[in-house]
Amino acid sequence: MKTMEEGLPSARKDLEFTPFQHEGRQLVLIRDHLGLVKEGYALEMPLYQVMAMLDGRVSLRDLQMELMRQKGGVLVDSREIQAVIEHLDESYLLDSERFREARDRIVRQFVSLKVRPCSHCGTAYPDGPVSLGNLLDEILNSKSPESVPEGTVVALISPHIDLAVGASVYSMAYQATRGVSPSRVVVLGVGHHLSGDLFSLTKKDFETPLGLVRTDRVSVERLMEAGRGVISGDDFPHRSEHSIEFQLIFLQHVLGNKDFALVPILCGFARSSLPEYGRAPYLEKAGGFLRALGEILSDQGEETLVVAGVDFSHIGPKFGHDRPAEHLRSQAEAHDRTLLESLSARDPDGFWDESGRVEDGFNVCGFSALACLLEVLPPAKGHLLGYETWCEGPTRSAVSFAAMAFTRGQDGKTVGG
Repeated sequence: MKTMEEGLPSARKDLEFTPFQHEGRQLVLIRDHLGLVKEGYALEMPLYQVMAMLDGRVSLRDLQMELMRQKGGVLVDSREIQAVIEHLDESYLLDSERFREARDRIVRQFVSLKVRPCSHCGTAYPDGPVSLGNLLDEILNSKSPESVPEGTVVALISPHIDLAVGASVYSMAYQATRGVSPSRVVVLGVGHHLSGDLFSLTKKDFETPLGLVRTDRVSVERLMEAGRGVISGDDFPHRSEHSIEFQLIFLQHVLGNKDFALVPILCGFARSSLPEYGRAPYLEKAGGFLRALGEILSDQGEETLVVAGVDFSHIGPKFGHDRPAEHLRSQAEAHDRTLLESLSARDPDGFWDESGRVEDGFNVCGFSALACLLEVLPPAKGHLLGYETWCEGPTRSAVSFAAMAFTRGQDGKTVGG
């Protein structure tokens, strides 16, 4: 047992919290990508507030004094506080020795696998090939793009939001790939649980209900060599990440029997991975990786499609804002439109400048993946296919997402510009 003066373990920083009300009680739902916290587990608000105080420096005495202050001077027994801490630890909510041992077992188990199992089949989408195929057909037929871009699609921006929420935009994105027949697909996903590194790669093949997608290990190894210092030390960030997985099921379905090789790349968050937020620091740190990826895309021996599985602005209390999404939506959409214009024009300076202007204040989770795309994309013209915002009523928050295709002419030149 900790003494009164010893620092208590900090609360885990890799959990997701969603406040909600149930039968008049204020609760906080906890989501754990590791799966150590039970699905559907929620804390009463007072207990969540206790956990939020734990920063690794707070002692039992500090906690006791703070709780006494909140209760107007009423004494809180230290044994009661210790019992609360033990409950939080047993629930894997604290960054304690118990949690780290459990996490390390999970990491070792995943890293040792040769195939990355699908992590969202049976929950986010059906786990049977027929039922999944029917769902994808339903999504693809839900909305037609307003115009079909001329030329050959060489790159695609698609959402990674929940399939039902983003159905019409997914439809507009992947209808644009009909007739494309790549031998290799580079998927740029968002490393939602990737911290401190710009990229995460894996040599694992990917399994979905529609079959096995083989990974282009030669290209992955080439990128690993070129990106030393900016790539995560293991491939664990891929374990429960959906941003690549969602693209794969669409690609398998739309491309049919086409046997394409995959280059799976998760992109970390630039703000936490760079010494200074801007294009120049990004190029200085990631230059070797970006050059190698650009060379892979320029390889005339392979027909390569690039897909960025991204969402755009995340606004409202759920994402750290002190105002509801309806008060921020017009500003966020204007920000998104400016980013999309920079993407369409293949203007990386304008793209970074716009994000810097708002200090990434609208939480564009796909920013790093799109920044990578802009640096490696061969000559092509961007076409915005669709854009929507989904509003989550209970949390008064919202997420935006878009579809865009980049095309070139049959002679390899940019179409329309």
